[in-house]
Amino acid sequence: MRKLLVTMFVSLDGVMQAPGGPDEDREGGFEHGGWAVPYFDEDLIQRMAKLTARADALLLGRKTYESFAATWPLAGADDPIGAKINAVPKYVASRTLGDLTWQNSALLTGDLAEAVRGLDGEIQVHGSGDLVQTLIRRDLVDEFHLLVFPVLLGAGKRLFGDETIPAGLRLAESSVAGTGVVVSSYVRAGGLTYGAMGPETGNW
Repeated sequence: MRKLLVTMFVSLDGVMQAPGGPDEDREGGFEHGGWAVPYFDEDLIQRMAKLTARADALLLGRKTYESFAATWPLAGADDPIGAKINAVPKYVASRTLGDLTWQNSALLTGDLAEAVRGLDGEIQVHGSGDLVQTLIRRDLVDEFHLLVFPVLLGAGKRLFGDETIPAGLRLAESSVAGTGVVVSSYVRAGGLTYGAMGPETGNW
């Protein structure tokens, strides 16, 4: 059974752009790259390791794939996150990439929705903001695993943009990391038609 899980670092005002480094994504003149780094501690790293350990495969967009492929193969064997993502299958959604050199990587071909529905197990999407927008519009996400950082950025690419499908979600789990990052998982609320705006409504 397939389960598509999107995990994303998000600012308190909903920005997901360039959490890891100053030059990660300067599109639109974004000047706050690396905003998540000061809030990472051992607690948060262990939480990410535990989440990543569940993955049967990764689904990545082009930019995230290229970033990951340039860094994660260098991880030591004692790095649980690196060891896991180097080992699992990695499916890449791109029309411009050619040969993929990172081990266990494959390009998805044909219609994205059909290709994703044909995957098995827990498929995790890390980062890949542009791809995530497509997955949201195509109603393919089963769970959002959000790490909300206590920082306001004011501008930048947001996780839930103007084309987000109205939907009700159910909070499955929530906790607070040592640096104040709120870690929450939201799943489909049950398939009701959106209308009453209550907590159990939604087209999921």
